[in-house]
Order: sequence, then C-alpha cells, then structure tokens
Amino acid sequence: MPGTHTPAMNVAELTAIDVHTHAEISKTGHRSLAPELFGASEEHFKAHGHRQPSIGEMAAYYRERKMAAVVFTVDAEHATGWPRIANEEVAEGCAEHPDVLIPFASVDPHKGRAGVREAHRLVAEHGVRGFKFHPSIQAFAPDDPMAYPLYEAIEELGVPALFHTGQTGIGAGVRGGGGIRLKYSDPMLVDDVAVDFPDLRIILAHPSFPWQDEALAVAVHKPHVYIDLSGWSPKYFPPQLVRYADSLLQDKVLFGSDFPVITPDRWLADFDRLQLKPEVRPKILKHNAARLLNLTPEENP
Repeated sequence: MPGTHTPAMNVAELTAIDVHTHAEISKTGHRSLAPELFGASEEHFKAHGHRQPSIGEMAAYYRERKMAAVVFTVDAEHATGWPRIANEEVAEGCAEHPDVLIPFASVDPHKGRAGVREAHRLVAEHGVRGFKFHPSIQAFAPDDPMAYPLYEAIEELGVPALFHTGQTGIGAGVRGGGGIRLKYSDPMLVDDVAVDFPDLRIILAHPSFPWQDEALAVAVHKPHVYIDLSGWSPKYFPPQLVRYADSLLQDKVLFGSDFPVITPDRWLADFDRLQLKPEVRPKILKHNAARLLNLTPEENP
C-alpha cells in the first residue's frame, strides 16, 4: 500500500497545521456535493475552475510546504439526496500519508443511532480524529436534540467537533440559495451544545459573518470552544476578530484555509500582514491545533 513506509508526523518540524481542508472528489470521480452547488461556491470564492485534488495530491501539496492538514468531507445525504464520499475512503487516504494528513469524518445527524455506531467505528477502526458538521447544508439546528446522541458519542470518544458557522458560499446565487438555510449556522446555536456537552471540544469554523461577535462571545465564555480562521483571506477579517485573536483568544484561534478553494499560500501571505504580537503567530499557525488535536505534548512557546 502507498505510504506504508511513510514516517509518522513530526510536529516539531511542521511550520503550520491547517485545520480546515476538504476532500471534494472520490477515487471514482464522485463529487462531495452536487455540481450546481460547487459552481456557486467557485463563483463566491472567485475560484473558477479550481482543481479538486485527490487526497494523495493534497498530501504532496502540504508535504512540500512542511505543513499538516485536517481533511474531511460533508455528509448531507438527508437534505440534499446527494451520496457522500465515504468517510472510510478519506480516513484510509490520510492513513497513507500520516506525516502530513489528519482524518476527520462527517456523519449526518439525521442518521440517528446508525450515525452513532458509525462514529464509534470510524474512530476505533479507521483512526478518525474529529468530526465535521455543516448545519446549513445538513439542514439541522446544532441545538436540535436529534443530534445529541451523536454529540454524546463524540464527547465520549474524546475528539473534537467542528461546526461550519456563518454564511456559506455553497448555494450562493442559486435560486433559493439551493435550499440552504443560513440560520442553522448561527454560532449561538452551538453555545447550547457547549453547555450540554461541557467536555466536548468544539471548533467554530470561519469568521462567522454576520455573527462574528456572537462567535467571539461563545469562544470567550466556553472553555472548550475554539475558532478557526478558514474561508476568508485574513485581509478581510473583521477588526474585532483580529483583536481577540491577538489577546483573549490567542490560545483558542486556529489556522485554517478552506483548501482547495483558498490556498494556504494566499492565506499565509495575507496573514503575515496582520498586526499581531510575534508570540501569537506560532500559536495560531501550529501550537493551538497541536494541543487541541493531541498531536504532541509540546508546550507553547
């Protein structure tokens, strides 16, 4: 099997850990979302015709840059009727490149007990290190009790849950937004999850437009809530997000790109221009994620 002799991850040698990248296409060419929704996303991000790299290509890309990346897809079969990319395929692809790739999974909360069993199996048998939720695409409110058995399993498994928050480029400009409801991605709905599952580590993905202040409030108030900075070029970050990242939340903010629609190269070039304390930058780029994902016992500088 490719990657059999690939060394394990050496966190000390990494320059950064990207906590938000997408596996958009399977080995058979199946896309993670319907083509019309992808087209809308490309238009939103001005990423026309962007390549959808294989997991092996993603590994080579990040290895060249001495970075690691969290990789996941989105399971939204209930709301969209579109078959997902198998979590097993993502996990097995990452397992071939353990020096640079970290597998997350996505389980549609509508799957109930079957989803709970799948979550346990994916961690135990496939080495999955966390779970991705996209409430708007999956058509559920994060505080819906329907999802609570799945959260309970993830909390018990001791891995993080990453929630898309804020507006999404998926469906943007399509008639009726492609049926996608933005209200489900209000980070205040995740505040209830943080209360009811106090040991669950939670990542609020993206600058949470139009709810940036709400996301900051939740992350400050709840000890196990983090924010990733994916999906936006740093030059467009709201000023209050930069202030909090440089102060109260400096140990809870994470580098994420949203690759492949936004590349780490573009993101990092703009990140370099932000006014941040020198000691904060390595925390955001690597150390906070390494601690959250239990990749290393290293101490922050």
